This record gives sequence, C-alpha cells and structure tokens, in this order.
Amino acid sequence: MGNNIFRRLFCKEEVPIVIMGLDAAGKTTALYRLKLGEVGLTISTIGFNVETLKFRNISLIAWDVGGREKLRPLVRHYYQNAKGLVYVLDSADRDRFERALDELRRYVLHEEQLIGVPLLILANKQDLAEAIPPREIASKIMNLDHVGKRPWTVFGVSAVDKHNPGLFEAFDWLVTSIEAKERKEIVTEWVQARYPTPAYDETEKKANRDKQGKENEISFVHSFVESIKKLITNV
Repeated sequence: MGNNIFRRLFCKEEVPIVIMGLDAAGKTTALYRLKLGEVGLTISTIGFNVETLKFRNISLIAWDVGGREKLRPLVRHYYQNAKGLVYVLDSADRDRFERALDELRRYVLHEEQLIGVPLLILANKQDLAEAIPPREIASKIMNLDHVGKRPWTVFGVSAVDKHNPGLFEAFDWLVTSIEAKERKEIVTEWVQARYPTPAYDETEKKANRDKQGKENEISFVHSFVESIKKLITNV
C-alpha cells in the first residue's frame, strides 16, 4: 500500500482525458496547437484522434472525439478511467450555442461515471468579434444541473492564435485540478487502510445497543445508590 501511494504521488503518470464538443468547435485545432505549438490544416474528425501531451510531471493521453451528431453517443466509450474532461465551445457560433450546452448536459453532466471529474470548458474562437464572452458562458453553465458536482471552469481561448497563451493556461488549470483530486483520493485511501471502519452487521449493532443500554442502566443504579448512602450518612 505504501509503495503504491509513493508511486502515485511522485512518479510520472499517464492520465487519460477526453476532449469533446460539437463539430467545428476547434477540438482538433486545440489538440495540435498544444501538441506541436502551432496550427496546421485540420479536417473534420470522423472517429477520434489520440495524442500525448506533456504537462509538468503528467503525460495527458488526450482522446479527441469526433463531434458529428451520429458519433456523439459513442463518446461514452471513452469515459472509462477518464481523469479530466475538456469541452470545446465555438463561442462565435451563437446559432448552436444552446445546442452545445444541451450536449454538455446530456453527455457529461448527467453521466454518473464522470461525477467529480474536473471539467475544463474552452470558449474557443474568442478572436472573432461575435464571440460570446467567457463570463456570460460561465453564468449559463452555472445554472445547469449537476455542474457543481465537480471542479469546473471556463477559459476564453483562441486555438489558432499562437500568441495567445490562454490555451496553455487552461490546461495548466486542468492538470492542477487532476493532481488535487488524485492527492485527495490517495489521502482518503491511506486513512481508510490505516484506520478501517469496522463492518458490523445488524445483529452486532443490536447487541452493541443492548450492551450500551445495560451499561447505562447499571451506571444509573450505581449513582442512585451512592446518592442514598450520602443522604443517610448526612442525616
């Protein structure tokens, strides 16, 4: 147990994350900007892309899942063991903004296996004049069901602007949140292993209640007798 905790705290880890969002939101552009430091020509993702991103002592195994409507139900197959979620919004696509929020609610916030998993929302295409500000996006997301069951934040980014550091700052937040959650889980596991909670069945619980009741009764009688003795002595 101790060796496992030491390894998880100090050794490099490969951490799977899922990048999702509607088609043309900029998921693949963001992925390769992080991977290569520049933006190349991308096409609509038919299935998925997977790349390793290095951040501090963590290797993020990033699954970029295609956002076409027929592919979206398949995203659940990538959730297993996911330690972080990235949801990319085209903040300049006002016509599909509510639809994007609905997809977020449907495929992320209501998934039981994703409860507690840090969620990074990228408000992409902030370089465009018609882009919805990150603060406005955050206020709408704040009202969605179940969003508060995990660490989450909204970063305004432009994946195509190599001079805009927002994308790297956003992923720095994600890595920090993943590390914090992992440390909390490690401490909880250590405490539970060192101080295990006794597993009582109902029979044992009843026996303990009966025992406590008898002890309380004996204590009361003893106190009553002692009070009577003092009373008699003082007369």
